Amino acid sequence: MPRKDCLKSVTPDAFPDAAWCQRFRRRLLAWFRRHARDLPWRRTNDPYAIWVSEIMLQQTQVATVIDYFQRFLEAFPTIADLAAADQQQVLRQWEGLGYYRRARQMHQAAQLIVQQHEGRFPRDMPSIVALPGIGRYTAGAILSIAWNVRAPILEANTIRLYSRLLAYRDDPTRGEGQRILWALAEHLLPRNHCGQFNQALMELGSEICTPRDPKCQQCPVGPLCPTKAAGLQDQIPVPNKKTIYEPLLEAALVVRRNGRILLRRCGPDERWAGMWDFPRFVVRQQQGKAFASEAVRRVAEMTGQQVQVEEHLTTIKHGVTRYRITLVCHGARWIDGTTDRDDLRWVTPDELAQVPLNVSSRKISRLMIPPKRH
Repeated sequence: MPRKDCLKSVTPDAFPDAAWCQRFRRRLLAWFRRHARDLPWRRTNDPYAIWVSEIMLQQTQVATVIDYFQRFLEAFPTIADLAAADQQQVLRQWEGLGYYRRARQMHQAAQLIVQQHEGRFPRDMPSIVALPGIGRYTAGAILSIAWNVRAPILEANTIRLYSRLLAYRDDPTRGEGQRILWALAEHLLPRNHCGQFNQALMELGSEICTPRDPKCQQCPVGPLCPTKAAGLQDQIPVPNKKTIYEPLLEAALVVRRNGRILLRRCGPDERWAGMWDFPRFVVRQQQGKAFASEAVRRVAEMTGQQVQVEEHLTTIKHGVTRYRITLVCHGARWIDGTTDRDDLRWVTPDELAQVPLNVSSRKISRLMIPPKRH
């Protein structure tokens, strides 16, 4: 292993030797056999199911993904089913997971698999990474787990784990750090059981080698870890820069007309591209005549509709990327305007349940649905 006074410069010839690697693999796999969580995507070798799970798990907690994964496969049991589905159906199944680009790219990729690969998930790296939304890590995970191909992986959990195993003090997410860690990932791969090995690595990073307060005393490879030996767990990997959040004031109007509600589909360059939303926009004030005047003008610009702002319905505070948003929601009465546009539609309160909405709009929609009588 690299010496403690050379932690910022690591080359492949400084990687662990064969004996160390053998001990590491043996300890890791023995631990995984005893402690692996029973997750639904671990009960199958179907590359389609593994692909769905890997995309859903990007930037999303395992506990959140489980139900979404099961519902998604119930709705679209095969690649052909996903390819044939309307994008709105796909987005509705994805609703609440966020990062909706993932769902749109999966839908596009499924269509390409049907068109170019006869509906069968490709088995070679170049063909897989050519699909929308799939990079080297996701391709490696699918290849190794589905077919036991000797393909390395590198994602958030393994970046942290490998950085500590090398006592790597530079930023592991930058070019040089990525080059070193990908090389280490390939160096550590066993000849067999690559899928199980890669899953064990991710499990160890997720459950034991955590960003803060790692459970080093429970770690099966703790005796092999130079970061643990040096007591540098809180310094390796280099902590991320703290995100500075920007406050943002937005408004959403629930425009009513003859018992129906106006929805607008977000454009390709907007925050929730392809999803439906109530007319929503940034405002300078959240109440009073100035607010009402600004809201009327913005709705007219966005939708071509003339409305009158009415009662305040709710205020929702939520976060999106680097923004901390205060969303004020008002009712509005339709006065005039044509809605003969593909990006506009009038729906009944009951129909809102079938339309893909973002999380804050779904909360607003629940205010529109009358309670059921018992």
